[in-house]
Amino acid sequence: MKQLILVFVGGGFGSVLRYLIGKFLNNSETGIPYGTFLANILGSLLIGLILGYAAKNEALSQNHTLLLATGFCGGFTTFSTFAYENHVFLKSGDFTSFALYTIASFVIGFLAVFTGMYLVKFI
Repeated sequence: MKQLILVFVGGGFGSVLRYLIGKFLNNSETGIPYGTFLANILGSLLIGLILGYAAKNEALSQNHTLLLATGFCGGFTTFSTFAYENHVFLKSGDFTSFALYTIASFVIGFLAVFTGMYLVKFI
């Protein structure tokens, strides 16, 4: 039960932070979802740092990992919003934004995870 509460609390904080970033950065005039993109990239970097640190130092308990990686990062990043925003691009015929957003999200997201895992070596 404690583990479920940790994931719940972490997810709640992550979701609220993602909402605030999206509210201030998503551009309603152009439809470009800068906030979602930033949240997904930062979340990828953060999960790389958290899990890299946990693996390197064995300093984070399972509960810490559940709170931070599963809960916070899981609530902060969002595949469903990413998928919906791509649907909007396709529906409007904006294939360039669809391609750029999709490719950049995957490539930079993967690089962010790897960067986080790499940076932990210096902590």
